[in-house]
Amino acid sequence: MKNLNILCMIKRKIKKLVFLGDPNSINIELITKSFNFLKNKVYYILICNKKDLFKSQFFKNSKIKVNEILGPLSFDSYNKKCLNIFNVENISNRKDLNLLNQIRICNELANLTNHDLITMPVNKAVFKKKNKFIGMTEYLGQLNKRTTVMLMCGDKFSIIPITTHINLNNIYKIIETNYLSSILKKILTFLKDPNFIKSFKEIKFLCYNPHCGEEGSLGKEDILIKKLIDKFKKIKGPYPADSAFNKIDKGTLFISTYHDQALIPFKILNKKSVNMTLGLNYRRLSPTHGTATDIKKKYLANNESYLTCLLF
Repeated sequence: MKNLNILCMIKRKIKKLVFLGDPNSINIELITKSFNFLKNKVYYILICNKKDLFKSQFFKNSKIKVNEILGPLSFDSYNKKCLNIFNVENISNRKDLNLLNQIRICNELANLTNHDLITMPVNKAVFKKKNKFIGMTEYLGQLNKRTTVMLMCGDKFSIIPITTHINLNNIYKIIETNYLSSILKKILTFLKDPNFIKSFKEIKFLCYNPHCGEEGSLGKEDILIKKLIDKFKKIKGPYPADSAFNKIDKGTLFISTYHDQALIPFKILNKKSVNMTLGLNYRRLSPTHGTATDIKKKYLANNESYLTCLLF
């Protein structure tokens, strides 16, 4: 983990808050297997329902001692030799409501303290059945009444998808509205904030259609995109997405109109990465993977992205 600092030259904060996320995942495995490495490097409080934590076989096998924090705002009674937790009692027999309550408490604490908030993965399907929940980036924006943007920061290059977890049928609509212009303005504003990230050498916008629409014969969207981004001196393009990643640099930020267009090459080519939310009063970070329930009991979870979040 010697090269963690090459991701982003951000001033590291000592104290952090960690939201456990979905217990039915690899989250507890990641937290327990990383404990010894982190305990003398970072002060952090795990925010969770302690019964969920104690039920985990990974936690039982780790034999890690727990120190329950009663004053998370000031880290009262913090013990470096223990896993420090702030217990949030369940408010319902519904998992989605309990997790949403934990997220709200995490958000309040992060706003009050300005400590980084690391959110561990959740299963979005758990929420979507009975709640309006697109993803954590959007939900935190909703809680704070702010526009938020997903920035995936990697050791090879970084990306921002303009749209994240929406149906592909709806993506073209943003190109023909003022939304694209307004969100690009916000992105450039967010990137000026020294608390989040260093300046990028290049910002490249990816074409919406294959081969940039082939002069409009495959669609007019990229013609509209070109006219728009020409108004922004710092944004170049649009570039054909099928060849844009042939030449990559850690100082390059790619902006895509939809999620998988940029996320697929990002996850394949970057060895170390972290998900950041731009637009909040505090830094929200998250590992760049999901709940991975398919390997939950196989002791195979890779903790590099989790460590990257904690060591930022």
